[in-house]
Amino acid sequence: MVNLMFIGMVYELIIIIIASIFLFLVFRKYSERRHRLTLYLFIIFLNFVIALIFSWLSKVLRLYSGLEYLIDPSVPDPMTIESWFLLRIVSFRITMIFTIIALLYNYILKINLFEADGTTSNKIYNYIIYSYAGGSIGYMIIVYIKGNFILDLLTFVLILIYICLVMIPLMKSCLQAYKAVDDQSFKRGFLSLFLMALSIILIFVCQVIDRILMITLNIIGYTLFYFLGWSFAIVAIFFAYFGYINPKSKKE
Repeated sequence: MVNLMFIGMVYELIIIIIASIFLFLVFRKYSERRHRLTLYLFIIFLNFVIALIFSWLSKVLRLYSGLEYLIDPSVPDPMTIESWFLLRIVSFRITMIFTIIALLYNYILKINLFEADGTTSNKIYNYIIYSYAGGSIGYMIIVYIKGNFILDLLTFVLILIYICLVMIPLMKSCLQAYKAVDDQSFKRGFLSLFLMALSIILIFVCQVIDRILMITLNIIGYTLFYFLGWSFAIVAIFFAYFGYINPKSKKE
């Protein structure tokens, strides 16, 4: 268990370093051009990087904090302010909150990219997206029982549903725009955003599969899907930067 936890910690640190380099490049492009859509992409990946940092921190706490209630599910919660916060870190609740914020900005990006005047005509769907985000954040903070793996699995399922609500319409719009334009630079940009959205979906598809396998097969540690999932984070930011941000900056 410790070895797998240590491997997961090192692996996520590598992902964080790579993602941070891309994040710096995205910010530099925004600083040069001050383009609003580039700013949204920066905010999206900033929140994903923060989410990754808290995921990495959860492993650091379990390995090196020496706090038994963070390591052993059978040890009761001491019910302190510190334990309230630390338990939500190690159970990935804080990670998921920043993930929700990143996904919400993906929706804002889609509206500003494909809707006239940056507003959506579908007010009901707009309400669903914002309400689901608020409700999910409330769940991450409030609904928690130490050692309850079903609630932890539900955390990932809620995120996966939200990803589909946000990313599938974005992917659909990107494909439609890809087919509608002739300029190769724009076609590459829309295709890259499509692949970015698909990669983000695959991050959490893999995480849900990992959780299901851990529960059903009583696996201690992580499965291959855990490591595969976070690798898609690099794929997502790679497509966003090299396919959309960098070529777009050159064109402008």
